[in-house]
Amino acid sequence: MSNLYNEMLEFAKENIAPYTNNVDIEGKFPVESFKAIKGKKLTGLLVPKEFGGMGLNFQDHTQTILAFANYCATTALCYMMHNVATNCIATYGSNELKKEFLPRIANGEIMLALAYSESGTGTHFYNPEIKVTKENETLFMNGRKSFVTSATYADYYLIDANSVESEGLDNWIISKDLAGITFEESAWNGLGMRGNASCPMILKDVRIDEKSRIGASGSGLDQIFNCVGPFFIMGLAAVYSGVALNACNSINEYSMNRKYSDETALCNIPTVQNHISEIYTNAASAKYFTLSAAKSVIEADPMAQANVLAARIHASEMAVKVCTLAMKIGG
Repeated sequence: MSNLYNEMLEFAKENIAPYTNNVDIEGKFPVESFKAIKGKKLTGLLVPKEFGGMGLNFQDHTQTILAFANYCATTALCYMMHNVATNCIATYGSNELKKEFLPRIANGEIMLALAYSESGTGTHFYNPEIKVTKENETLFMNGRKSFVTSATYADYYLIDANSVESEGLDNWIISKDLAGITFEESAWNGLGMRGNASCPMILKDVRIDEKSRIGASGSGLDQIFNCVGPFFIMGLAAVYSGVALNACNSINEYSMNRKYSDETALCNIPTVQNHISEIYTNAASAKYFTLSAAKSVIEADPMAQANVLAARIHASEMAVKVCTLAMKIGG
């Protein structure tokens, strides 16, 4: 295991874990955790060193999210979204856009998020219904994005929409403070990861600057499949693996401390021991498959893409199995 993973575990234990319960119980965005993340300049994990960032890669992205998710899946998910948007600018942005955003991201001054999902197209976010139009050389964006993670808390959002200058899509980096942008804050009451502040974003006649487009006109689809998608999917695998690991640790502690009248512990029951063994095996398999898939990308393994997709599916399945067994043990 790399030093980065262990370092981020220690960071998360000190700066994320203390707030996890309140984040979920109160449905509260992890403000304190992100204050620490910004303070340590971890917002610049994927920002190239020439712009003041850490200059790290896909594997480091995965390990950091996994470490955070060991203690708070909400924080890990929101941080993952920030990294994905940051990496899109770092990979495809113009020099002007990079100079404008990357140093501030690296310094912990601003936070990003994704605004991709739409109710009408579901997970097919490469087929957006939101529209960009051009009137007398002025660009306007209209539509509704649903389930926007870190809504109102992120400073800028990566939004995909049709291209007005060519066929295909464009990615835009849009400030939440632009006139015409509102959020339906009361719409989110999730089951699990309740603090991610997910809610719809409404854009009504929002004027956007052409300089806010990432990359060449019409290149959005390539960005989604070659940059946004892999980092996003791998991030989800890390988040779900973290859910499994956290549940594993929590139920182990509970089973050792839950005592009967004769002072025997719940963990002394053979059936419970079998469940705990299965829980650990499933959680560990999610963790190591996720880390292995990320490594295969760095090593340019021909099966890297398949590994990333499989790791994401496997992690979500293991999280469900682990949590189901943990709830049985907990009664």
